Amino acid sequence: MIRGGTFAQRIVTLAAAAGMVGLLSGCATSGNPKDPIEGFNRAMFSFNEGLDKAVIKPIAQGYDAALPTPVKTGVSNFFGNIADVFIAVNNLLQGKVPEAASDAGRFLVNTTAGILGVIDWASDMGMEKHDEDFGQTFGRWGVGNGAYVVVPFFGPRTARDTVGLVLDIKADPVANYSHVATRNTLLAVRVESERAAVLPADKVIEEAALDKYSYIRDGYLQRRRSLIYDGNPPRETED
Repeated sequence: MIRGGTFAQRIVTLAAAAGMVGLLSGCATSGNPKDPIEGFNRAMFSFNEGLDKAVIKPIAQGYDAALPTPVKTGVSNFFGNIADVFIAVNNLLQGKVPEAASDAGRFLVNTTAGILGVIDWASDMGMEKHDEDFGQTFGRWGVGNGAYVVVPFFGPRTARDTVGLVLDIKADPVANYSHVATRNTLLAVRVESERAAVLPADKVIEEAALDKYSYIRDGYLQRRRSLIYDGNPPRETED
């Protein structure tokens, strides 16, 4: 039987190995400085696309169609409440103390009055929901992006964000929950909840993108830069 710690270690190893393979294969790819391992990345992108089309997206479509909106909202709120703990930690590591205190307050309010986070009373009270992770924290500390990497199962990352992903998984109470059946159920529900939430974006991407890989890569890099600087990134300069 796979214990919780062992499972988390395996997915951490997968993410780290994908990042290392990408970095070490950089000599055999494109001249794009932001995506020097494009050949590797396109192969991983195709793998992830195939997995999504065959398994993840069909289940997400069924999930979206079968469950009423209040139930889907409650599920999303539940997992978002768990994430608020580590969002608070990252805000604190970035020196954003008021935001960290607000995140901790959100968790306290929603865990108690919100019935383990199913109801998001904190947002109704004006406590803003933030989006922080260890990759963003490293970025705020001045760590550069490194190579763009498409990680199997996890999707677009940079070398820096791949290291952050390892820490995110290590700190994730869902991935590290000791009861195997409960852990696997929670992970599966979270994946499908998150995938169902972005189903409307699929059509937009398909219609807008001449090259879906490049479209997603550029969008990811722009969004991460914006998140690191809280929506106000400095002007990029050419080397």
